[in-house]
Amino acid sequence: MEYNFRDIEKKWQKRWVDNGTYRVVEDEKKKKFYVLNMFPYPSGAGLHVGHPLGYIASDIYARYKRLKGFNVLNPMGYDAYGLPAEQYAIQTGQHPAITTEQNINRYREQLDKIGFSFDWSREVRTCDPGYYHWTQWAFQRMFRSYYSNSSKKAQPIIKLVEHFELMGTKDCSAQGSEELHFTAAEWAGFSEKKKQEVLMNYRIAYLAETMVNWCPALGTVLANDEVINGVSERGGYPVEQKKMRQWCLRVSAYAQRLLDGLDTIDWTDSLKEAQRNWIGRSEGTEVEFNVADSDKHFTIFTTRADTMFGVTFMVLAPESDLVAELTTAEQKAAVDEYLAYVKKRTERERQMDHSVTGVFSGSYAINPFTGDKIPVWISEYVLAGYGTGAIMAVPAHDSRDYAFAKHFNLPIIPVIEGADVSEESFDAKDGIMCNSASDRFSLNGLTVKEAIAATKKYVTEQGLGRVKVNYRLRDAIFSRQRYWGEPFPVYYKDDMPYMIPKECLPLELPEIDEYKPTETGEPPLGRARQWAWNTETNSVVNVSDIDNKTVFPLELNTMPGFAGSSAYYLRYMDPHNDKALTDKEKNEYWRNVDLYVGGSEHATGHLIYSRFWDKFLYDSGYTCEDEPFKKLVNQGMIQGRSNFVYRIEDEGQDKGKFVSLNLRKNFKETTPIHVDVNIVSADVLDIEAFKAWRPEYNNAEFILEDGKYICGWAIEKMSKSMYNVVNPDMIVEKYGADTLRLYEMFLGPVEQSKPWDTNGIDGCHRFLKKFWNLFQNGFEGEATADNLKSVHKLIKKVSQDIEQFSYNTAISAFMICTNELSQQKCKNKELLKTLVILIAPFAPHMAEELWEMLGEQGSVCDAQWPEWNEQYLVESSVKMGVAFNGKTRFEIQLAADADNASIEAMVRNDERTAKYVEDKQIVKVIIVPKRMVNIVIK
Repeated sequence: MEYNFRDIEKKWQKRWVDNGTYRVVEDEKKKKFYVLNMFPYPSGAGLHVGHPLGYIASDIYARYKRLKGFNVLNPMGYDAYGLPAEQYAIQTGQHPAITTEQNINRYREQLDKIGFSFDWSREVRTCDPGYYHWTQWAFQRMFRSYYSNSSKKAQPIIKLVEHFELMGTKDCSAQGSEELHFTAAEWAGFSEKKKQEVLMNYRIAYLAETMVNWCPALGTVLANDEVINGVSERGGYPVEQKKMRQWCLRVSAYAQRLLDGLDTIDWTDSLKEAQRNWIGRSEGTEVEFNVADSDKHFTIFTTRADTMFGVTFMVLAPESDLVAELTTAEQKAAVDEYLAYVKKRTERERQMDHSVTGVFSGSYAINPFTGDKIPVWISEYVLAGYGTGAIMAVPAHDSRDYAFAKHFNLPIIPVIEGADVSEESFDAKDGIMCNSASDRFSLNGLTVKEAIAATKKYVTEQGLGRVKVNYRLRDAIFSRQRYWGEPFPVYYKDDMPYMIPKECLPLELPEIDEYKPTETGEPPLGRARQWAWNTETNSVVNVSDIDNKTVFPLELNTMPGFAGSSAYYLRYMDPHNDKALTDKEKNEYWRNVDLYVGGSEHATGHLIYSRFWDKFLYDSGYTCEDEPFKKLVNQGMIQGRSNFVYRIEDEGQDKGKFVSLNLRKNFKETTPIHVDVNIVSADVLDIEAFKAWRPEYNNAEFILEDGKYICGWAIEKMSKSMYNVVNPDMIVEKYGADTLRLYEMFLGPVEQSKPWDTNGIDGCHRFLKKFWNLFQNGFEGEATADNLKSVHKLIKKVSQDIEQFSYNTAISAFMICTNELSQQKCKNKELLKTLVILIAPFAPHMAEELWEMLGEQGSVCDAQWPEWNEQYLVESSVKMGVAFNGKTRFEIQLAADADNASIEAMVRNDERTAKYVEDKQIVKVIIVPKRMVNIVIK
């Protein structure tokens, strides 16, 4: 029977749906295994062959674990909110929901063709009100919570109110944006609005004025990873820094727990290190600096308190509130000009670009150790979000401070012996202190370590500051000035936010006439006619009713993309529950994700936020695990293999001539032009298809080699602009889904990036046909020793390789075994049945068809993964090379357990030995066990 992959794949895809093969329910009799792919965004372009790489890898593992007896949860859904659909809506007027639905349908169609074992009954979409109900619910819980540093967990805000009523801020352990001080009596005297402002300082979800990446053209705030080289990733529009009132999440409160949790999970060291660097823990000292001739003062954070005597200037972040306070009238024009320049720079650019810029504020600070006046500068190399937004500069021992001091001709005072600062800073972290004494305090002669401890003690005892642990991790900005996102379940009374009742969730997006910001600069929701909250009826009403005493404006911003993607793994456990995020028993069964597969680009964004979100829900008792993802595998990228045609550019030549790759040397100059890889096969151009694709070259002449036009090629990023995007549908149509699955895994290790080369896919397709042919000659006979050895060697190799995600080497083992069994003419039914089970995770359609052909009932998914038997792997014979005076001349097959005397006798008696010895004398025979026999002759 011919391998008719098209009919086979359609047949089994339909049967899987009809039989609910991949539906999964909780089963206490089985151990669970939860496999998850990172949430895909359904773009209008659909999938290219690079997108399924991670899905195929995780699907193989999910199928393998099911065959190993686990109850496997393998769900899929869509991160359906986002800028692309909104920008398309702005351009066309089409509601983003329509675009998103079309894109999802296209994605689903493509995914189904590849044969994934997803339980589609659990599909979720972030734009579905039934889903974002629970995103809004979680946000409200964060608003009604604070982080307790004493219990190291989130607590209800009502507990903090009770503390304020009894003790004010005394012994308050709540994590806040700034340190507040008031008594219980003062709290009692605060107005309702004042109390809400105070609580806002502590809430986990809070409103604050913060610097953001503002993109005027898109009319929205962008996350750092949405900005590249100062422009938006989407559209390439200019981005500027702007202070705005935004919702934020107090992720920084969880910094230490996020660090500690990394020690409990199975992630790569590089990924953990990326998170540690992003969180950025540092132990140091906060020190108060007074401003000269003023009652003002400000705080700096330093990890090198030992260098206080080397401070020669201070630097403020351009966004710091201190800039306005400390800028003198004489310096205002210069400062304003500098701030205008910085406004156009993103934080990422400022961190990466080490060019020196800055402006003097006009004010001076007093060094608390020396009493000296030191100038206060403003520079973009200091960021407002880290520490206090102000630094003490020690140019002798910090490279950026040194560059700044050299550029602006500021003093440089070394405070560690042996420092030569004539050409560069001395950034040593050990040594003996010098130039570090005043009539108040001395560090001279101490080691750096001793000096740090002494300074911390002095600062604390003298009331100059405090010892503190600092983190680089920022609170997450949670507002976006977009329409297509989760609405905030928030209304405003007296300019303060209040939550709509939880029983009124979800608060759904209203209809609007346009999807761009209003003419007055409000977000798109400012266009909604029905977007006010009636607290009496608990319903959405017309904006025109806001004058009514019970009607208040609703929030006009929406939530960012990571809102819906932070806890989706929990919703998959119980996607249809309208009473809770997930049922407690179901959560305790599935617990957390055992294998998470996705791109490394999410190392510091999504993964930080998702871990934070999970820890908050864990504190609140809504999830039973403190870490959401036990094991994480980052799949590499599939790069494009571009093809080129070469247009002849010789002077006087017709511009419509193209020369084949290897004939270019005959022409002075040729210009490579990208060509659609889908009209190229094995680097041979389909000339007629090219003319149809580029009709301007319809009459062009093609100079061929051996009757063919051979294209050039290069490895580049897969993108539409380079015409190297390969649609998986085309591969499935031509070769089948099983070939696509096999080939993507055969390209190389899952974690590595590798180029797509359609030229190599034929090999995988030929292998599947050869595998298929093993089953076409009937089933009879007992298994031979060679049969058993080949199959059990394969069981061992594939089992071990799947566990290590070494799928490419597992596929190689399949190819070797298939060749061996073909040569052995193996027809043993039991061994061939084992082969079907082994290949089922990789080529599920073929496996199902062969399983049925073997007379088995049900799906191969429910078979049992085979175990290898070591006794079949013991070699009964070995090949040994036979050398004469060190030169190997032939090989001999010997019993594996033969002793040296038997080996020597066999070799001496071999007729080929006589040929090489002739009339010479054998001096000695050297035997290297199971490898080599060397006969020394003279």
